[in-house]
Amino acid sequence: MYLGIKKVNPLENYKLLLVFENDETKIFDMHEYLELGLFRELKDLKTFNTVSISFDTIMWENGVDLDPEILYQNSKTI
Repeated sequence: MYLGIKKVNPLENYKLLLVFENDETKIFDMHEYLELGLFRELKDLKTFNTVSISFDTIMWENGVDLDPEILYQNSKTI
């Protein structure tokens, strides 16, 4: 079972502050994704900062999204 995202805030240096449905707060670093396909568009900070909740995960205005399991497993607890 995976945990959905209930809050997301873009941070400096292409990081995301995520709050999962179990109220756990983690930081996800987007750097390794910024050279892949449509993720390249997120290098533009204006586009990166459009991140929002979409159902149980996150999405940007350009249509890029990430699986909540990846976000949870690859985030650092703060």
